[in-house]
Amino acid sequence: MTTHFDIAIIGAGIAGASLAWALGRRAPALKVALIEMEDRPGYHTTGRSAAFWVESYGGPGVVPLSRASRAFFTAPPAGFGPLLSPRPGLFLDPPDQPGAIDTVAAEFTQSGVEWHWQDAGQLAASPAGPMLRPEWRNRGILEPNSYDIDVAALHQGYLRGATLITGAQVTALARTSGTWRITTRAGTFTAATVVNAAGAWADQLAALAGAAPRGLMPLRRTMAVLRLDPPPPADLPVVMDAAGRFYFKPDSGRLWLSPHDEIPDVPHDVRPDEIDIATVIDRFETVSTSRVMRLESSWAGLRTFAPDRLPVLGRDGAVDGMFWCAGQGGFGIQTAPAISELCAAMLLGDAPEVEAAPYLATRSEWSKPDAWLPS
Repeated sequence: MTTHFDIAIIGAGIAGASLAWALGRRAPALKVALIEMEDRPGYHTTGRSAAFWVESYGGPGVVPLSRASRAFFTAPPAGFGPLLSPRPGLFLDPPDQPGAIDTVAAEFTQSGVEWHWQDAGQLAASPAGPMLRPEWRNRGILEPNSYDIDVAALHQGYLRGATLITGAQVTALARTSGTWRITTRAGTFTAATVVNAAGAWADQLAALAGAAPRGLMPLRRTMAVLRLDPPPPADLPVVMDAAGRFYFKPDSGRLWLSPHDEIPDVPHDVRPDEIDIATVIDRFETVSTSRVMRLESSWAGLRTFAPDRLPVLGRDGAVDGMFWCAGQGGFGIQTAPAISELCAAMLLGDAPEVEAAPYLATRSEWSKPDAWLPS
């Protein structure tokens, strides 16, 4: 096995895998390794995604990355296959939260996202109408540019051809004479540059390298899979509470339901909390006329944010040979094409196609320690 690389990317989730692919496309002669602590890449966050692309997701600061990624998704390169299928987003005006839908409309207008008001008649006639209680279909917003993502196909496409080293949790990092020595549970490797794509573990990895933490906070997101009577229609939009307390979508005759939770946690193999599941099912039953027959399964994942909720990309600024590709929160999959190309361009000294300044690891927005908390 090769043990020396030009670039060692630590973390083989969507962030690391997409960057390895982008580097291979731009510089085929470059020796790039993907070093993954689990036996299976994508085990944590990537494999637990709700799997949809929504242009507005993440707010105005993230929209440019989503827009720059769209062409990749709509016309995937060879080796990826179809990645998107249409599924509009529908934001509901909550009867107990006056003004919430107007806040969403203002954010959409600021971002330049396409959206349309939906009145009571339009909501009643929509695929969601029959399963919504009357008080929840007075007014809404339809976001037409929203899609399901085949996350597995995307991730496997990115991994294809990568030098992947699994079961290789990093236990030590040391840099001598311009070379990193990377000690892992699968052996020792060296590289000129280390990329921190470790997701929820990114600040811990930075500490091993002697780099300052970026205040990255893992937030738990829960998903319940329900059997309903009647089953949800296959063309149901992604239905979201404008106040941010739930979203749901259909999948193979079942309903995926999330409380849209952001519960501070620590990096680990996270599991759903029974209270969170019970809470969101109760919430769903106040919104929908559909009867919950049973909970079929559930899971949780960690979505890791910086204090300003923007990704952390680029050179460390204080530790030579250290590069960040972390903090992609819940939008990492839908922005992976743009973020990977942006990071590859910075690593290779090319001009990036997306403005990098808002996302740089050297920016000064590491201000309030609780700034990542949900607003």
